[in-house]
Amino acid sequence: MQRPFIRSAASSPGQFLKSRLPNHSFRLILYLEWILLGLAFLIEIRPARFGINATDQMLVILILLGFGVMGLKLPMQGIRHKILYTALELGLLGLTFWLDRRTGFFPLLGLIIVIRSCLIFQQAGQLIVAALVFIFSVLMLFWGMPPPHHKPHHDVSSESIANTILTLNINTAIAFGLTLLFILLLVNALLAERQSREKLLLANEQLRSYALRIEDQATLQERNRIAREIHDALGHALTAQSIQLENALLFLPPEAEKTHSFLQEAQRLGARALQEVRRSIATLRSNPLQGRSLEAAIAALSAEFQATTGIIPTSLLQVSQPISIEMSTALYRIIQESLTNISKHSVATQVSLQLQQNYNTIHLQIVDNGQGFDPTRNTTGFGLQGMRERTAALGGQFMLTSQREQGCRIAISIPLPQPVL
Repeated sequence: MQRPFIRSAASSPGQFLKSRLPNHSFRLILYLEWILLGLAFLIEIRPARFGINATDQMLVILILLGFGVMGLKLPMQGIRHKILYTALELGLLGLTFWLDRRTGFFPLLGLIIVIRSCLIFQQAGQLIVAALVFIFSVLMLFWGMPPPHHKPHHDVSSESIANTILTLNINTAIAFGLTLLFILLLVNALLAERQSREKLLLANEQLRSYALRIEDQATLQERNRIAREIHDALGHALTAQSIQLENALLFLPPEAEKTHSFLQEAQRLGARALQEVRRSIATLRSNPLQGRSLEAAIAALSAEFQATTGIIPTSLLQVSQPISIEMSTALYRIIQESLTNISKHSVATQVSLQLQQNYNTIHLQIVDNGQGFDPTRNTTGFGLQGMRERTAALGGQFMLTSQREQGCRIAISIPLPQPVL
């Protein structure tokens, strides 16, 4: 039977960005590459009688396929890898022209090279790549021109044809240069728009996190005020009551056994209430770690739990990097509340506690073999609600699994904050 559970999830900043951020900019760039490659492929698959044999045609098609595969993974780190990648693209561009000098698609491959340079280089690198593609394409364009024929002076038809071809090539070169400039502006505009969206969403997430921290800080200040009031009023009153009961016991006549028993019970209850008040005050403190590391504080909690219940918790603590005070305090409070609930309600004989770091996420798991309960009928407790709220405030996920006579399992995942680049 599947165990019922309650889950309260608040996505991490990374998951939040992935779920909210549209990918249309990069998708449009990728679609544009595919369209240009498709046009180049259609131009190439022409009959061999148009000037290219079947072997060279197959090699050019393979180069086009390789060009497409190279676009699936761009070098985003290391200037050397970026330069080698671009040089390979230019080499393939030159090879296709060498295999098929009558090709009409080398400008399309040049546009793809410029588009990819916008993704891997800064502005200076983009301009250099665009200039290289333009120079390379112009050389190919004029290299493929047929040489002029020398005929008698009275026959000017060949000369006018050559001039017309030269004019067309110059116009083509100018149009291609303007197209390169347009592509640079277009792709950079798309990338800038996407980057602005990322920054805006990240800023919104940080503002939300700051608002939660301010709210939590206000809550802690209110708790400190309540703790002082409890300590100054109720704590002193209970202490005075306990002293008065002790004095009454000292001066009570020996024959008043019944009154003596009532006074003893009242003293015991007063001492217990004073202990609970002190525990509540300690719980309300804003910094329960008191300068200790989270591992040391958890060890102290485990020792206190063992002394109270006689159960030795099985602990596994593996955290590879320091975590913030806010997260340490929240984890400490969650573990403290969980162990308190186990000692009061679970009737458990075994307790397992695991705190581990997996990449950029902290995982906490607390399991007991107690009597369990029905989570759907126990959703209003302040302890469970507090654990959910603490987890949600840190952008984490809270999962509670329990069933009658099958114990209880609490699993929490909290993402570690990532530096803003």
